[in-house]
Amino acid sequence: MKAPDPSDPTGSSDPSEPPGRADPSGTPGASGASGRPPSPHAAHRLPSTRTDHRSPWLRLLPGISSERRGFVLAWWGFALTFGCMRLLTWLIHIDVAGVGDVQAGDVHIHHYVWGILLLAVVGAAGLVKRSARARAWMGLAYGVGLALIVDEAALLISLEDVYWDTEGWVSIALAVALIAVVGGVLAVTRGRSGPSGKRDDG
Repeated sequence: MKAPDPSDPTGSSDPSEPPGRADPSGTPGASGASGRPPSPHAAHRLPSTRTDHRSPWLRLLPGISSERRGFVLAWWGFALTFGCMRLLTWLIHIDVAGVGDVQAGDVHIHHYVWGILLLAVVGAAGLVKRSARARAWMGLAYGVGLALIVDEAALLISLEDVYWDTEGWVSIALAVALIAVVGGVLAVTRGRSGPSGKRDDG
């Protein structure tokens, strides 16, 4: 066996061994254990970022289970829609410029009609298994549709347009009662997050 040459920078004892392969642990010219040179772009790779595709309801109502979230959104939708419709109809009642009824020819289409149609759509969609995100949107739509109907409950009961008459207070009383009772139930039975390990997509 030939003695190692002190002038050999690789320190190899075998002249037939090519330089750069004597020490794969990191000496200059080493190609690594796999025998492939490192990629020149490896040092310039940036950490990957993942876009948050969660539902806005999941960010708005954290810590609430997906089953309960639909009821909370239905309550919100009902309360806000009822308030907005009362304001809108009052503006129509005092003849504010640019605000008027929805009509088909000479026929006034009451907003309970849109509520019935919306509830029909939500009911049909509920026959199909939906994701947590879809159930949240359905809960909101349910509350909106129900408010459109309850706001004209007095008209449906008497079959006359008594919206601004004394009998029309039946609608207000019924709506306020629903908001109070359902809101109280939701407050008393405060929801908890879903089971651990179960993915909640909103």
